[in-house]
Amino acid sequence: MIKVGVVGATGYTGSELLRLLVCHPCVSVEVVTSENYVGREISSVFPSLGGFLSLSCVKLDVEETAASCDLVFVALPHTESARVVSSLAAKGKRVIDFSADFRLRDSAVYEQWYGVKHSSPELLGKAVYGLPELHRSDIAEASIVANPGCYPTGAILALAPVIKEGWMDTESIIIDSKSGVSGAGRKLNLLFHFAECNESVKAYSIAGHRHIPEIEQEISRLAGDTVKVVFTPHLIPMTRGILSTIYVSIDGGHTGADVVETYREFYKDEPFVRVRNEGEVPSTLDTRGSNFCDIGVTVDQRTDKLIIVSSIDNLGKGASWQAVQNMNIVCGFKESDGINVPALFP
Repeated sequence: MIKVGVVGATGYTGSELLRLLVCHPCVSVEVVTSENYVGREISSVFPSLGGFLSLSCVKLDVEETAASCDLVFVALPHTESARVVSSLAAKGKRVIDFSADFRLRDSAVYEQWYGVKHSSPELLGKAVYGLPELHRSDIAEASIVANPGCYPTGAILALAPVIKEGWMDTESIIIDSKSGVSGAGRKLNLLFHFAECNESVKAYSIAGHRHIPEIEQEISRLAGDTVKVVFTPHLIPMTRGILSTIYVSIDGGHTGADVVETYREFYKDEPFVRVRNEGEVPSTLDTRGSNFCDIGVTVDQRTDKLIIVSSIDNLGKGASWQAVQNMNIVCGFKESDGINVPALFP
């Protein structure tokens, strides 16, 4: 049994994380912090936790959190997280960070895309990008795990096998992703009010979304060369889920059956990646409320294009459920503990 804390427990990712942790067989939640709900019992903020967790929210005190916990999840905004993570790591605590502050290996790239000086660049080399399918052995030894972004998780897992095979033109990658509104977080914003986003689909951050360097970093590593992508995210009127449709040019002669077999071989030992049969494509409902990434592939032989469709839950494999998977790896638990359940179909 390990003692854990959740810093920033009252956002969507924090509440989803608590929902998993209170039922985990090897975890005791000892600390929940919040800036907005100090003194309130967490079950009054999220009534779904009633009968499961009676802790009151406290203002973050790094000393007290470190003294009470073996491992800490930090679910704070980008640019705010780094100092907290650095302080906890300095006290010997293992940390799983939800922000982007430790995902990028190059501080100059981080500063270019996030517009601030990185406060702890010396820790970037010690942090491990927390995508288990690519970095499992490093995650197991890490003191800081940088939990991946939601869009990058779906896109990287969709691209990894074909990038590794070297079948594709790496200058041709186009990623079209659509996300539910919870991906924007829980803070009030006019753009995400019901009347603003219901019955509407909107592209945003075209050619400039902050997840672009994260995607490029990981697929460039797989390709052994610098790769750039075109990435366009869209907001769609649903609560949770991400569907990514990815277009790449591939060498001629590959059939859908060839590609499916390649993907299944690549992910044969991965419990949370499911590759569909040839001609089948996933939907967001197939992965809602789960840690799964479902992938479907189609070869358009007329144009020599590979079309890859991936589905994840942005709060699941895209955030909190993947964080629990990473915790399981870090702590030596069974990797599926607490997260091996079917998707939540309505």
